Amino acid sequence: MTVAPDRPLAREITDILVTHCGLDPDAAAGAPAASLEELGMDSLALLELSAVVADRWRVKIPEQAAQLSIAGVADLVARKADPPGHTENAVEIAAPLPLVWEITNDVARWPDLFTEYATAEILHRDGDTVRFRLTMHPDENGVAWSWVSERTADPATREVHARRVETGPFEYMRIHWRYDEIPGGTRMTWTQDFAMKPDAPVDNVGMTNRINTNSTIQLAVIKEKIERAHAGGAR
Repeated sequence: MTVAPDRPLAREITDILVTHCGLDPDAAAGAPAASLEELGMDSLALLELSAVVADRWRVKIPEQAAQLSIAGVADLVARKADPPGHTENAVEIAAPLPLVWEITNDVARWPDLFTEYATAEILHRDGDTVRFRLTMHPDENGVAWSWVSERTADPATREVHARRVETGPFEYMRIHWRYDEIPGGTRMTWTQDFAMKPDAPVDNVGMTNRINTNSTIQLAVIKEKIERAHAGGAR
């Protein structure tokens, strides 16, 4: 995470420690893996660090920070300063809402609707709630990502709430689908709220960009397929 042009966060933290906490810059440069305690930062120095970090990034430094290196503190701040991910994408489909609802909530047939899923295995049904395993087509490295999700459809409100049960690299992933009747068809809106785990290969911002890009692609595909089905006489 870089918080200012050409200023990696570890350098920001070092500058704070030198300017506000009395850190010897030569000592820090000579022992990059040393803990703050080993660098001579006492409780007052840590309080000052905490105050500056809280003011600059709205992040609270724990008492155990004395045992962290400067890089460790930078990593902690980066993870806590990375706000949860949130995306919202919508598409207008020239087809009646009942048809859009029926096609998009037939999870077993998602591999025919989405381009990214190889299989969709239904694991359990309970009324309007379905638990299922999705498996994607292999990526560029030959890895076929797979996870279990659960979704509950509410025909009365025309909404669906879903979540990942097997979260993988996510701390959590919650998805909300909303369907609205509009002149000439249906607007379908996807909202996703999530956070990535600290050891995930991408942070919240990176995943937000990925989801926004992929959602645009998938919504366009779904729009084309449903409109074609509607034109062909599907009801």
